[in-house]
Amino acid sequence: QQIPYDMELSSSPPGLEAAYETLFTTDSLLFLHDLISTFDDEINEILWLRVSKKAHLELSGDLPSFLESTAHIRRDSDWRVLPIPPRLQRRHVDIGDLAPCDTQRFIKALQSPAQGIQVDFDDGNCPTYYNQIKGIHNVFKAVHNQIPNVPHISQAPVLMLRPRAWNMVEHNLMVNGKEAPGPLFDFGLLMFHCGKTLLENKSGPFFYLSKVESFIEATLWNKIFVWTQHKLGLPLGSIKATVLIENVLAAFEMEEILYELRAHSAGLNCGIWDYSASFVNKFGHRQAFLLPDRKKYVNMEKRFLRSYMDLLVQTCHRRGALATGGMAALLLPQDPLSDSHRRVLATVTRLKLLEIKAGVDGFMVYDLNLIEPMQKLFKLHTEGDNQLHQLRNDVTVTTKDLLSMPSGGVTLYGLKYNITVGVLFINAWLSGKGHFFYRGQIEDSATAEISRSQVWQWIRHQTHLEDDGRVVNRRLVTDLTTEVMMELSIHCHSQRLHTATDMFLEVVLKRDFPEFITTYLNLDHTFLSSQSTGQVKAVDTDMNQSKL
Repeated sequence: QQIPYDMELSSSPPGLEAAYETLFTTDSLLFLHDLISTFDDEINEILWLRVSKKAHLELSGDLPSFLESTAHIRRDSDWRVLPIPPRLQRRHVDIGDLAPCDTQRFIKALQSPAQGIQVDFDDGNCPTYYNQIKGIHNVFKAVHNQIPNVPHISQAPVLMLRPRAWNMVEHNLMVNGKEAPGPLFDFGLLMFHCGKTLLENKSGPFFYLSKVESFIEATLWNKIFVWTQHKLGLPLGSIKATVLIENVLAAFEMEEILYELRAHSAGLNCGIWDYSASFVNKFGHRQAFLLPDRKKYVNMEKRFLRSYMDLLVQTCHRRGALATGGMAALLLPQDPLSDSHRRVLATVTRLKLLEIKAGVDGFMVYDLNLIEPMQKLFKLHTEGDNQLHQLRNDVTVTTKDLLSMPSGGVTLYGLKYNITVGVLFINAWLSGKGHFFYRGQIEDSATAEISRSQVWQWIRHQTHLEDDGRVVNRRLVTDLTTEVMMELSIHCHSQRLHTATDMFLEVVLKRDFPEFITTYLNLDHTFLSSQSTGQVKAVDTDMNQSKL
């Protein structure tokens, strides 16, 4: 293929030559070049605006609030998002955290009775060059009906494509002397190769947008959508996107985010762990925002999270947009007659019923065996395709509600659990995987984010353990991390685990809080060299991972 002179693309990862040739044609590279050249500066701007906003909060001691400058948008009761396409009207249960480079799991998902699949290039995916190309090519094959024994794309669960977030770069593509923004690499290739076919089959193109922090970022995504549709000859409004409200600052701008994307909005999504971690990110130095042990004191019933979910549902339904809940991370034990199976199912049912009662139109599960029980739950407790008629006029959410930290302390169990999840996540990344199983549930970058955030914050505030009064400090965390490493060494590759342990301690002992664990790892020499030396392999054996 011919490549523009100011564009450099790394050669194919071993074993993916055919996929590479399919994806990187002269035309697709020209499209990527134009897309990235057009929007690169604006992506830089929003990243600097984040830094500026955080610095302002830090220096002023201010707290976020609903914006005065956009009050007219919130007050105007007439505007709505464009009507939701038929394929999105009934999406009670999506499969979450599905890294499409895992071919076996992707095929099982396409064959499943789920209504949708979160095709995840972000939280549940490790963005090695191999995984990105394999994953995008698998989507290409599914959309163009090249995978045997799966339904036609118009009949399969709808693909909700989730590109990487703004903070991620693609090291293997340079445009105008700079590494390409990860989300534009993913979005550009998916739209170029699949957008038109998905539209013709009334099955997309539909996206999830991660880590959006303000309506200004939604405005940029909207500009990208308008430009892309024009460039590819698609009608305006063909692209639909669900924005994940994963940051406390975005919770104050939900109406504005929907308004900016009103021609392209499929709704908003709420989840627990990235959102909770954002409090540490934005206010972690402040004693008033000390987040207690998540295993014991943090759940969707707590005031700050319940208020966020209620406000999200109310905001979406008032504006004709869908509101979706988070992912059930628990895995069902294999024996359906066992007590443990009944216990797990009862727990998931209780938690998801809370979301249904709050008015959500759908949510995600990881375990494919949870799809049908959760669909039955929706059928039992709701009527129709969705709950758009539940306007939640009973809800009034204030700034105080959204910023109200739950009370509680720190336990030794919670501290060790967070350390273990952080270490195992880094270990997974070093082996080319974006998620792993631990104690009967799936863990991904969202749970790694909250885990390492809490450990960093507890050290910063010299918190005392409830158990025995010991102070959470560098020595205690280092000792416990060594203990965790010894316990895990029977399950994991010892050298890699040792490296992961060292990297975890680096992250939680930093003077300044690293913004995202994924950015930190993606720019780390150890991770990058593990790719270039071929240590990072394919993820097709995902289902055989040891359930630690």
